[in-house]
Amino acid sequence: MIDILSGAPADLIKDTSEATFMADVVEASGDVPVIVDFWAPWCGPCKTLGPQLEAAVIAAKGAVKMVKINVDEAQGIAGQLQIKSIPTVYAFHKGQPIDGFQGALPESEIKAFIDKVITASGGEAPGEQLSDAVAAAEEMLAEGAAEDAAQTFAAILEQDPNQAAAYGGLVRSHIALDDLEQAEAILNGAPAEISESPELEAAHAQLELAKQAADAGPVAELTAALEAEPDNAQARFDLALALHAAGQVQEAVAQLLELFRRDREWNDGAAKSQMFTIFEALKGDDPIVLNGRRRLSSMIFA
Repeated sequence: MIDILSGAPADLIKDTSEATFMADVVEASGDVPVIVDFWAPWCGPCKTLGPQLEAAVIAAKGAVKMVKINVDEAQGIAGQLQIKSIPTVYAFHKGQPIDGFQGALPESEIKAFIDKVITASGGEAPGEQLSDAVAAAEEMLAEGAAEDAAQTFAAILEQDPNQAAAYGGLVRSHIALDDLEQAEAILNGAPAEISESPELEAAHAQLELAKQAADAGPVAELTAALEAEPDNAQARFDLALALHAAGQVQEAVAQLLELFRRDREWNDGAAKSQMFTIFEALKGDDPIVLNGRRRLSSMIFA
């Protein structure tokens, strides 16, 4: 398993005082930004904001630290920083406050604040790290290292189970490993929030095509059969499946277009349905998709 994110340091979140504020905040922020939570025991919103801030800082995996300071016990610091209401949150970097807010915020805005602070300090937010990891895994998959790609995609999903790109990549990695049963199990277990994402739709299409490939006949024999009976729709459809299984995607689409031209209603529109499956498995800007959709549209609206 590839460790894509470093673990959080032991002193990620701590309490401070007026005596230790300089070391815990000003000096410490020279390495990574420090989020300072100004709170008090009697402050209701502080009790909600504090745990949410801590969760967001922990999720940042060491890209920021957090210091909590009770303003009742640190009135001198509160006065110097002109803290007039609580909760108040400041972000320090290289000894200076660079951002902040007052009052409680929704979790999504807290996360956005943390990411903004990390980026402003020249760091890389966790979401960007995961995107880089996805790109690296995709490169592994493209180079034929499907097992390494699967391990990396799985590691990404441990950090973010709703990372659709990683989920789709994990499915495709198992397809490349010819483990279609596992690929289908992973796809069926996808979180509901991402089950209809483009990445998973593409993975589903690739899985269907891989299943078809397992039953596809020899291209040479099917080509000969079609040449003997050019009007045999089933022979043309079977040849398209075999061509796709052999990696001849453009040729497969050409046969399906010809089948659609000859009889668009054959087998409940199987030619059109199969083309859409192929298109979904490819990137939207693939020339095969663009050309195929254009030719199909010209036939439909002719």
